Amino acid sequence: MNRFSHIPGRRRRTRGVGIVTAIFLLVVLAGLGVALISVFNSQQQGIALDEQGVRAQQAARAGIEWGLYHRLKGDEACKDKETYTVALGGDVLDKFTVRVRCEKRDGPAVAAGEAGLERWIIHATACTPAKDGACPDSWNNPDYVRRVIEVQI
Repeated sequence: MNRFSHIPGRRRRTRGVGIVTAIFLLVVLAGLGVALISVFNSQQQGIALDEQGVRAQQAARAGIEWGLYHRLKGDEACKDKETYTVALGGDVLDKFTVRVRCEKRDGPAVAAGEAGLERWIIHATACTPAKDGACPDSWNNPDYVRRVIEVQI
C-alpha cells in the first residue's frame, strides 16, 4: 500500500475539475458557433451582391439594346453626346438607374474624296442604389453595384 494514498486533502483538491472542463468546452463551442454564423452571414451577403451584379449587368444590357434600337431605327431618341435615363419595368430591374449615352465618331474614308463612314458608340451604365439620380464611379456604400457596357456600331 502506498503511504500517500490515504491523505484526506488529496481528494478535496480534485473536486471541481469537471466543472472547469465543462465551462471550457462550452466557451470553445460557443466561439465556434459565433465563427460559423459570421462566415455564413458573410457568404449570404456575398451571394446577394453577386445576384445584384448580375441584375445590374442585365439592366446595362437593356440600356444598350434601347440605344441600339433607336440608333438603328434612325429616330432622334439617341442623339450625339446626349445622355438619357432609361426607365426599366418589372419587379426586378425597376430598382436600377440606367443611363445611356450615344456618341457619333467619324470613321475612315471609304475612298478618296468620299465621306467617311460614321460610327456610333453607345455607353450604358446601370447601378443601384443611385446617388442623386446618377451612377458615380465609386461610392462608399456596401450595397452599391454598378455595371458599364459599351458597344460600337
